[in-house]
Amino acid sequence: MQMRWLQRLWPAREPSIRAANTADAPALAVVHASSFHIAWDAAEFERLLAERLTRALVATDGPAGPVVGFILTRGVAPETEILSVAVAPRWRRQGLARRLVDGALGRLAAEGYTTVFLEVEEGNGGARRLYERAGFHEIGRRAGYYRTAAGTPASAIVMRRDLT
Repeated sequence: MQMRWLQRLWPAREPSIRAANTADAPALAVVHASSFHIAWDAAEFERLLAERLTRALVATDGPAGPVVGFILTRGVAPETEILSVAVAPRWRRQGLARRLVDGALGRLAAEGYTTVFLEVEEGNGGARRLYERAGFHEIGRRAGYYRTAAGTPASAIVMRRDLT
């Protein structure tokens, strides 16, 4: 019992970050389902990853380990949007989501993207803090855009970050 608790605090390996590919789709679906109450399935991830407008990074448990987090973006230069960021429960609160966001923003800037948008549920304080610390700022709201796990409407906060 104590060993599991320690493993959650200190994973055995340093996470690695790499570009995602369509073979990662099932793993992304599992991580997404652990993070959102309305989960995307593997077929949806495979479709997104096959699109030429999609960029994605995955974090793995060590260089050859399983996927433990991801960030997915889609857009046409100079603008793109973050579609989703998710981290497996065991790996949360260790800076992994920030590493994924920073890594994606760096790659997008190198490819000529200048503006990144995203939407986040107003009640998702952790994600909002992540994005604010990464330089995003609120530019609008969409009332009732999301449904909470209880089925009640929740607003989406629209955020933007300029990369140049």
